[in-house]
Amino acid sequence: MAGETVITVVGNLVDDPELKFTPSGAAVAKFRIASTPRTFDRQTNEWKDGESLFLTCSVWRQAAENVAESLTRGMRVIVQGRLKQRSYEDREGVKRTVYELDVEEVGPSLARATAKVTKTTGQRNGQQQAAQAGWNGQQQGGWNGQQQPADDPWNTGNGQQHRGYSDEPPF
Repeated sequence: MAGETVITVVGNLVDDPELKFTPSGAAVAKFRIASTPRTFDRQTNEWKDGESLFLTCSVWRQAAENVAESLTRGMRVIVQGRLKQRSYEDREGVKRTVYELDVEEVGPSLARATAKVTKTTGQRNGQQQAAQAGWNGQQQGGWNGQQQPADDPWNTGNGQQHRGYSDEPPF
């Protein structure tokens, strides 16, 4: 889509993905990744870590179930999606701005690991029927994820659309 910031990030999962379902049955998984740049210091002949970037990521539907089943804390992953900026007020009334990633594609990095890929054959637990009943591809921006459904399980219900870990420290 024009005007959207699509990025690819390589990093490590900070936590196990958290899988939830909306009231209409759509699966959504939330996870955080840490991407840390490394540079080689020729004077000390050592690798040095830079400052880590922490991003909260959300992935929807079947991909959410696949992420929750396949990925665990510490795994190195490659994530592609749309970078979103959101502002809200925390509990103390301080205005905060956070950056989050609406994930389109995610997978394990195979640079230093191996993986066995298994193609899914349909939905588990009947979630596809429930998801299709409440998500017809036209509501709330459809499959392209322009907006998430109003029944977002991370929505606090106070109208702030605060969805997660952004007012907490990275660790």
